[in-house]
Amino acid sequence: MLKQKINTEKPDYKSIKPVFDSSKKRVYIETYGCQMNVNDSELVLSILQDNDYSFTKNMDEADLILVNTCSIRENAEQRIWGRLDVFRIAKNRKKSLKIGVIGCMAERLKEELMEREKIVDLVVGPDAYRSLPDLLRNVEAGQKDVNVLLSREETYADISPVRMDENGVSAFVSIMRGCNNVCAYCVVPYTRGAERSRNPETVLNEVQTLVDNGYREITLLGQNVDSYYWEDEKNPDKDINFARLLEMVALVDPQMRIRFATSHPKDISNGVLYTMVMYENICNCIHLPVQSGSTRILDLMNRKYTREHYLERIAKIREIIPDCSITTDIIAGFCTETEDDHKQTLSLMSEVGYDFAYMFKYSERPNTRAARHLKDDVDDEIKTKRLNEIIKLQNQLSLESNKRDIGKIFNVLIDGFSKRSNEYFSGRTSQNKTVVFPKENYSTGNFANVLIISCTSATLIGEIVEEKRHETITELKNIIDETIHLVENKIKSTIKSKIKKDK
Repeated sequence: MLKQKINTEKPDYKSIKPVFDSSKKRVYIETYGCQMNVNDSELVLSILQDNDYSFTKNMDEADLILVNTCSIRENAEQRIWGRLDVFRIAKNRKKSLKIGVIGCMAERLKEELMEREKIVDLVVGPDAYRSLPDLLRNVEAGQKDVNVLLSREETYADISPVRMDENGVSAFVSIMRGCNNVCAYCVVPYTRGAERSRNPETVLNEVQTLVDNGYREITLLGQNVDSYYWEDEKNPDKDINFARLLEMVALVDPQMRIRFATSHPKDISNGVLYTMVMYENICNCIHLPVQSGSTRILDLMNRKYTREHYLERIAKIREIIPDCSITTDIIAGFCTETEDDHKQTLSLMSEVGYDFAYMFKYSERPNTRAARHLKDDVDDEIKTKRLNEIIKLQNQLSLESNKRDIGKIFNVLIDGFSKRSNEYFSGRTSQNKTVVFPKENYSTGNFANVLIISCTSATLIGEIVEEKRHETITELKNIIDETIHLVENKIKSTIKSKIKKDK
């Protein structure tokens, strides 16, 4: 574990909203991949705004186009190559336009991007964003430039991200970077480097800034948040693990909802679960990737847990947080996967009863442990067949989960309009389920009590329950509970009298 000293200096947090200024050079940013990439784009915009750039949402207005890339699957990279063809057309129209590729694909392919795509002016990896202003000056002087150096220290802790979201309701806060797990299929350790945790004081400062700017929900981000650990060399009693950081963040503002992603089955602790129970503003949702239900395949994946251990963690979550939703990631057709391995995945899915899942066919990534030591020997047709079976089962599980919510009332954070109608709002429950309901007199960013009246496998459908009605329903429930209690006592009394009489 890399030891780090706590820096108690409070960063100078500036405006967290983009600057739109046509008198400055304008940057257009496209982001692909995970939530971490979204947060990275916001860091990049902050760095560029401090160096006399402004933001634009219109690619045709841009002096600089940056595409923040993902390498987790082959189709993610293919999508980027397609976007570069579009940027080529834009550059033909505007010769002064500069184009940069940043993020994980930049780290993995490096000079190949410039050799294959002559339009690319700079390539910057995830740990080199501070160098962007210098690289851009070199580009302006007529030379192309690359910086993909990985760091064991960079966390961008002192940079306040410029938030690019539309609603001003939810935001991402990175608490760590990199990953040490080296799962056989994954490129992240090679594109984002070794794991390092961020100074907790800077995390709390960033959260407070979001509170001050009206945000109502944050998601703490890390490739494996459960392994977050900050060591104080001067005072070991002040070392902070993820459970403690989660508590500290929850205490910043009890009205701010807290989420986190992603957890790892080998690391998620009971302490984290008990912390979730202690604080109402920590949402009852855990994303716990399983990848496979077969212990043999998990071993080949280098996941460092068994099927039995995973199910033990699920049982503990259910015990401590009964209403917690559980979501996951699943890979179909990993190297040597048999039909029996696949059936074990299906049976585990049924046993857990996931609320939602991200499901993919295995895609071999160059230079990973699997690419170097295992053969991608499952036929693509079989991968597709197994993936379709996984998707079909998960759709059933999601529908069953949502049906169980019909008749319940949830406190929903409104984050925007429904995709189908501006007469309906969309929001999320603590369990991270999407709810659609008539908007009435509420606004984005408000919390609303919503009664669920129907559902699909993907969405809950409800109606707002006014506070008075909510109280009436609660009172009615209390009356019913009290009536049941009185009836039970009456029955017990009758039985006792009968027994006494028979004696």
